Amino acid sequence: MTVDGEVAEPGWEVDPDDDWGVAVITTVGRQLKLRREAVGMRAAEFGEAVGYGEDMVYKVEGGKRIPRQEYLNRADEVLGAGGLIAATWEDVKRVRYPKKVRELAKAEGQAVEIGVYVCNSISGLLQTEEHARALIEAAQPPYSPDDVERMVTARLARRTVFERDPAPSIHFVLEETVLRRPVGGRMVHQRQLEHLLEVGRLRNVTLQVMPTAADAHPGLDGRIELLKFPDGTAVGRAEGTFNGRPTTDPRQLRVIELQYGTIRAQALSPRESSTFIEQLLGES
Repeated sequence: MTVDGEVAEPGWEVDPDDDWGVAVITTVGRQLKLRREAVGMRAAEFGEAVGYGEDMVYKVEGGKRIPRQEYLNRADEVLGAGGLIAATWEDVKRVRYPKKVRELAKAEGQAVEIGVYVCNSISGLLQTEEHARALIEAAQPPYSPDDVERMVTARLARRTVFERDPAPSIHFVLEETVLRRPVGGRMVHQRQLEHLLEVGRLRNVTLQVMPTAADAHPGLDGRIELLKFPDGTAVGRAEGTFNGRPTTDPRQLRVIELQYGTIRAQALSPRESSTFIEQLLGES
């Protein structure tokens, strides 16, 4: 429970603007406090029993901190709750990630077709854990270690979209310059390239590379995302168009589709892209 001699923190900060998340974590915290008091344990005593500091106990009970699963499991044992506290994880896990990440994951989980172009990094859906961690840790001002873990976990959780049945059709276009950048060092870079090849072999995934030598294209203004749903509706976003905001307007979606289609047409074919990534892997 300790890292470098310091008591490990049991969870993540609660986003005050996330109404649903605040409600869930506040309710769980209140239940923990009532059960602790019912068995006559002081916060310090309880914290020692579960392996965390008194201050963290108060934060969790006050709805200021999102508890991790191991914290709830240990609390259940210490308080003799018979599995009732451990069971709250089913609610907590739905709000443990930032609201924007949850909304994005929900949309990706419902889409039948997903198209993504990112000009300055590898799409989060395609990142390995080590690559994602290196990117997040490079942020300035730096995130706390706890926030880094939360963000990495949230990013990896989105990859369940590849496991859906029926599987959605997913298209990615990656810039060559991004693939050449050794984020996280040589070994992390190699593993990321290997992961791209693995994902690119999935029957529902199309992965293309935009060569640096290619002419100007509509994606140079930034990220483009396009999600289509079973009922025929869609949502799209292009950073250089319509103020970069998500849109469901059919006329605006046609523009975004045109931009994305043009990018795909200028990129290498999936087979050429796979060969190119294999060459990069051999060079790294």
